[in-house]
Amino acid sequence: MSATKGRILVVEDEREMRALLEKGLARRGFQPSVRGSADEAFALLESEDFDTVLTDLRMPGMDGLALCERIVLNRPDIPVVVVTAFGTLETAVAAIRAGAYDFVTKPVDLDALTLVLERAVQHRALRDEVRRLRRALGDVSADGGVVGESPALRRVYELIDRVADSDASVLVTGESGTGKEVAARALHARSRRNPGPFVAINCAAMPEALLESELFGHAKGAFTDAKAARTGLFIKASGGTLFLDEVGEMPLALQPKLLRALQERTVRPVGGDTELPFDARIVAATNRDLELAVEEGRFREDLYYRLNVIGLELPPLRARGNDILLLAQRFLEHFAARSGKRVVGLSPAAAQRLLAYSWPGNVRELQNCIERAVALTSYEQLTVEDLPERIRDYRAASPAQGNDMSELVSLEEMERRYIQRVLDTVGGSRTLASRILGVDRKTLYRKLGRRHAANPGGAEDKEDSKA
Repeated sequence: MSATKGRILVVEDEREMRALLEKGLARRGFQPSVRGSADEAFALLESEDFDTVLTDLRMPGMDGLALCERIVLNRPDIPVVVVTAFGTLETAVAAIRAGAYDFVTKPVDLDALTLVLERAVQHRALRDEVRRLRRALGDVSADGGVVGESPALRRVYELIDRVADSDASVLVTGESGTGKEVAARALHARSRRNPGPFVAINCAAMPEALLESELFGHAKGAFTDAKAARTGLFIKASGGTLFLDEVGEMPLALQPKLLRALQERTVRPVGGDTELPFDARIVAATNRDLELAVEEGRFREDLYYRLNVIGLELPPLRARGNDILLLAQRFLEHFAARSGKRVVGLSPAAAQRLLAYSWPGNVRELQNCIERAVALTSYEQLTVEDLPERIRDYRAASPAQGNDMSELVSLEEMERRYIQRVLDTVGGSRTLASRILGVDRKTLYRKLGRRHAANPGGAEDKEDSKA
């Protein structure tokens, strides 16, 4: 049996109109059930579930507004659409005050009614999904703060579970903002090294000399101002995990020393003459394509293979479906508690906007979006108006669409959009994208480089991940 657009309870006292609505809605893919009075309809609602109620306004006994009020009190999850022959402003206000989702006027245009009912059904589905995801927060593993239920993220969970107790080096890859450090912490939390320290360092955040001293330590007098010996992070992480974030930015001159440390499991402090053993698992992360960096001579090939014993690729947020709402709810609760505001969830319309947006900044962008929305909102639910303008007004880029002259773009812009579409479709894999586009990797990277130059600081840094 094919799926329908939704179950609709039709309440109409006129037999001919009832038959017309039942036949017309069935033809348009809905599954209608009809009743001739409000009392019969409400009795049916107590035993069966419907996606939307469509009710006439003027009926003997309980009228449509009274039925709407009763449904709102007892089944607030079911949207009600009111049909009236009296399409005045007063009627509309009365219907909305009674809690109606929308209203339509007679004579009924079935095509227009279909659009209203489709929106109502979708409204209920989004509402149910937000509620379900809020409940699911209590069931999500707290290990390392990883949140999500999507198949793409479940594959990440499964790999983390399989390799957690191994001492093999792990290279975590993914776009900027996908949560690479969160995944590294989850890996540490689920491993037998969990009682030990988790030590993190950003390899792009400091100059070469300071990075070397931080990683390997230094002896007293090794350089100016080295008034005391310093223990490096390799030693400090012994018994636990050392996380090398942005490892693709590590200076080329420092890479041989890192490689030796990984191979020998010992480090020599700067200015020292003694090799010190360490026992730390190495987890590295990058949003760069290290294979390309190897080809271009910016990263040592032997170091790449030493780090990439196990590859862990994080999916972009746009590939994680309803995880967007699950994460949004968690961020919402966190920022609401921190600010002391009573904000309990997302409106269905806001949830729909979040799901439609492409999230070039991934989880980090979503977090910033929700923090801003919680700060701005005046209601218990985040609304569309609380979201940033780029999310409220977002629509997927489509080259050469429509007849509006303002939609016409240059060939370079059309190429940019198409490359972006291919990258989004393949989850950011530049290797796969280059095959689909029919260009070699270097050509694709040259085009991507031009895009980055035109969009400095942009979030179009789609990186390949190799397991």
